[in-house]
Amino acid sequence: MDVSRLHLFPIKNYHPTPHALLGPGAHEMIGVSAAQLGFRRTLLMTTGLRGTGIVDEVRGIVEAAGVEVVVFDRVESNPKDRNVMAAHAAYTGEACDSFISLGGGSSHDCTKATRVVAAHDGRNINDFKGPLALDNPVLPPHIAVSTTAGTGSETSFAFVITDTSSGQTNHKFASFAHQIAPTMCIDDPVLFMTLPPDLTAYCGFDVLAHASGAFVSILDMYPSWGPALHAIELTFQHLPTAVGNGYDAVAREQMMYAQYIAGQAFNSAGLDAVHSISHAVSASFDTHHGMGNGIALAHVWEHNLSANFRKYARMAQAMGVDTRGMTEPQAADAALAAASRLADDVGIPQSFTSLPDYSKSRVGKHDLPPVSATDDDVTRIAQHALGDVCTVTNPRMLTPEAMERLVRESLVGSRA
Repeated sequence: MDVSRLHLFPIKNYHPTPHALLGPGAHEMIGVSAAQLGFRRTLLMTTGLRGTGIVDEVRGIVEAAGVEVVVFDRVESNPKDRNVMAAHAAYTGEACDSFISLGGGSSHDCTKATRVVAAHDGRNINDFKGPLALDNPVLPPHIAVSTTAGTGSETSFAFVITDTSSGQTNHKFASFAHQIAPTMCIDDPVLFMTLPPDLTAYCGFDVLAHASGAFVSILDMYPSWGPALHAIELTFQHLPTAVGNGYDAVAREQMMYAQYIAGQAFNSAGLDAVHSISHAVSASFDTHHGMGNGIALAHVWEHNLSANFRKYARMAQAMGVDTRGMTEPQAADAALAAASRLADDVGIPQSFTSLPDYSKSRVGKHDLPPVSATDDDVTRIAQHALGDVCTVTNPRMLTPEAMERLVRESLVGSRA
């Protein structure tokens, strides 16, 4: 048989997503859902939400359903291995039987990782990297409750953790297995209302990076194309309003749906090098993941356009660009211009070395390390990004030289 004509990925692997409750008021069902799932004593894992009232409200809802709650609010943004192990110590020390994560991707990812550790007798999370064949496939149950519209982690079968034991600089790694997907997720735009404008914008570009990366991925996951394109459309229609007026109920709800369906899209389709660069930079400098996606997006798109003008042209239509009379390369260029304009409109920084002061909640430390762009920084970050799982599905091959150029542009350059 002549296999030369077979597609690079002929068999499509559609991964599971959890049962979901979506829409205004959905968070009122957390307690009932936990009780129905058999929770008796649950570890509520969260980040910097202390003082917002959300943690106390959710705790009260869960306890009213007869489920005891232990709060662990020491998850850092870009969750670290130490956060996972500390959460596991709390889980075992408090004799918990289940998890609720409350927040964005940091809370959800840290919780998913802690479940893996709990199912393997406290082994260090750094032992679980990449695709996992779990010795114990039965993980403790988990309800993921989102307070941001960006991550999609509440729908996915993967987590990303920062290994702080890997040398002079940290290293981010992704792990995935079907059992890692939460048991249930809850997305309620009411919980998004108090998210600051800058984080709303950064999380929104996480949505755009998920949707666009899933659409152009070389996996060519057809079932993901529709959700990805619709998430792009919703983001361009509603993100500016959500940033400008966080109490606009329509904008918040539509961004909630954009997050959810973009998460479903990349869960099976993979992503592109936008995420690879954001992962690598945040490993070194602890920058906000969504913001990093917003900075890297235009540079990666410009590199990728020639590999698939058709898909970028189709994305331009989803963005609201009138592509009638344009060639596919012209429409693809228009998509890049539209994405750059949206980034400018909502306040995405031009580069990693020109970051403004921005809202960022971290445990015990609120000053960001300055981002530097020495030759050593560029080389280290590019090597990290080349090894990232998202680079594998980037639509255009990336040589070490090409990745170093994209990293340098993201660190010190500006959008087209």
